[in-house]
Amino acid sequence: MKILSLDSSATCASVSIFDTDQHKIIGEFFINTKLTHSQTLMPMVDAVLNSTNTKLEDIDLFAVNTGPGSFTGIRIGVSAVKGMAMALNKPCASVSTLHSMAYNFIDYDDVIVCACMDARRNQVYNALFKISGGTITRICDDRAISIENLYAELSSFEQEVVLVGDGAALVNNSNTENSNIELAVESRRYQTASSVAMCACEYINTNNLLSASQLMPTYLRPSQAERERENKEKE
Repeated sequence: MKILSLDSSATCASVSIFDTDQHKIIGEFFINTKLTHSQTLMPMVDAVLNSTNTKLEDIDLFAVNTGPGSFTGIRIGVSAVKGMAMALNKPCASVSTLHSMAYNFIDYDDVIVCACMDARRNQVYNALFKISGGTITRICDDRAISIENLYAELSSFEQEVVLVGDGAALVNNSNTENSNIELAVESRRYQTASSVAMCACEYINTNNLLSASQLMPTYLRPSQAERERENKEKE
């Protein structure tokens, strides 16, 4: 089975083709620029297909990070996958951005991965995962949490804690005394489409796939526009 996976949940964006039979990344493109994902995502899809001599019709499953993350970025990624999957009548995998980042450390053992994305207002979108023996176990649901409260929670762990995501540095700035908490190296710090694909393999095994029409963004809190409208209505 071939998986075409996308991530556009934050500033970086990536596209990957993953072969489940060989458990191998066939091709991947990653960028971390200020260009909008509407400019870069579909050209990267075309590039990875052409570079790997793969036709879109050869793709068996489409996977995408559906949140949390940038409201606009998530909508772009989900819309792109919905369009391709619907045209080909292929299934989709709706992947948590935070869960996918844990796969950056699947080769680690006995470690806590703290995935965190900048949510502004001194908060991060966060989830915690334990990795042991090649298995990822979720510790908590995806959530929006203050940096202060998250750091207090991390301080209670005796195991090694690795901070990953574009909010990792924000949390690490609070780290003044805990030697078990470390910031992930740049090459593993951000979400990637190949990790989305590896996470999607779990959905295949549990038969937790969706149709294109069922695929939707996942938000942990209202957008700024929605919050402003609510405040105006209250006034």
